Amino acid sequence: MSRQVFRNIPPKTSLERLSRPARQRLLPPPLRIVLGLLVLVASGTILLMLPWVGAERPLYWNEALFTATSALSVTGLSIIVPVQDLTIWGQILLLILIQIGGVGFMVIAVIMFRLLGRRVSLMARLALSDSLGLIVPGAILKLTRRVLSTVLAIEGIGAILLWLHWRNDLGDSQAAFYAVFHAVSAFCNAGFDLFTGLPDYPTGIPKDNISLLILGSLIFLGGLGIPVLADLLTWPKERRFSLHTKITLVVIAFLVTAGGLGIVLAESRPTGVLVDESWFRRFLMSFFQSISARTAGFAGIVSFDQLTSASELLLIVLMFIGCAPASMGGGITTGTFAVLMLALWGYARGLPNAQIGGRTIAVGMVRKAAAVLTISLFLVLLSTWLILLTHPEASLDAAFFEVVSAFATCGLTLAFTGELNLFGQMVIILMMFWGRLGALTIIVALAKQQRHQPVVYPEEQILIG
Repeated sequence: MSRQVFRNIPPKTSLERLSRPARQRLLPPPLRIVLGLLVLVASGTILLMLPWVGAERPLYWNEALFTATSALSVTGLSIIVPVQDLTIWGQILLLILIQIGGVGFMVIAVIMFRLLGRRVSLMARLALSDSLGLIVPGAILKLTRRVLSTVLAIEGIGAILLWLHWRNDLGDSQAAFYAVFHAVSAFCNAGFDLFTGLPDYPTGIPKDNISLLILGSLIFLGGLGIPVLADLLTWPKERRFSLHTKITLVVIAFLVTAGGLGIVLAESRPTGVLVDESWFRRFLMSFFQSISARTAGFAGIVSFDQLTSASELLLIVLMFIGCAPASMGGGITTGTFAVLMLALWGYARGLPNAQIGGRTIAVGMVRKAAAVLTISLFLVLLSTWLILLTHPEASLDAAFFEVVSAFATCGLTLAFTGELNLFGQMVIILMMFWGRLGALTIIVALAKQQRHQPVVYPEEQILIG
């Protein structure tokens, strides 16, 4: 049988006609984002090692690197205790790193360009669009201004509410700083707190009803994503939501409800940690934890490291899925989860494509979702194996939970972060860095620019299933 070869050779594009030095200067947007985050992590590490940052001594390089990566990736895992190991200036620096990591360094860069009166190039706009997770980069500068103003407004309202609630216990000045810090940390889904290490708060953040409601609301809003927040802000005028917003809200409602009810069920048994709580408190703490598990990292349950195995598994699933695309959180994102579920449902119904709401999901989107899931599973399993290999005393559940928490930029831990050796810290740092940028961003940045395939080969079937 003769071999079939189809040739499809297009004319050279304008980019291909550029000289080699010119093409090298055009760094693709994903690579710009990766290099930008690397520069920020390096800068944050150097700043955190300054003498005035450490409370009793300057931070060691690995402590500074771990903290800078965790803050800029808005994760919250930490090998130091911020309230004990950082001065007030170090805590302010940590707050700034969290805000930059949450809003996005590309947004900060564009705002600085505009304040300096400089023109924002097309490549910078494309990089900004990629960093915000947007498909169409139209009106990107207008959206950037709206994003920044919305973020500051939500954080400001949250800070005022927390200050009013905490001022009687902490005093006006301390309550003001703590309110701003935790409002930013909650909305940015960072998970850093200044209560852990204080004698009056042995279990971390305050777990009274009002504190959990305010922090939970900030976490929830931060996890919706920029496109969804934009749709919510324009709904009174437009009276319509995009398909992305509709799917995101449905998936988030399902995950929060399923997670909250699952934790209530698991921890209300005789061996659960919520047995001694009232039913209202059980539901409040469980739903807060369900929201927080989707990359915020605050532990809203007392004795969090004593959760049942059923709750741990449920939290791992919630962390792995994570928040909405273009949000403050990580994970494979609700968009990836929704596309894969729609593709599976379409396949089960015998449909040629995934469909929803009278629309067809592009095949390319399904392939991207499958790539994100495959790469994420491989990295999580590889990192867990490396942790177990280099930490013989570690249990599988603690190591797996820690790795997924880092990958999802969540920050929850089963009291295992402090037990990591230097190699384990480097593994978690890489997972946090990867989780903040996303699988496709790094793969596209590392890969060569896609070239048109001049030869198309015939299809062949292989056995699966």
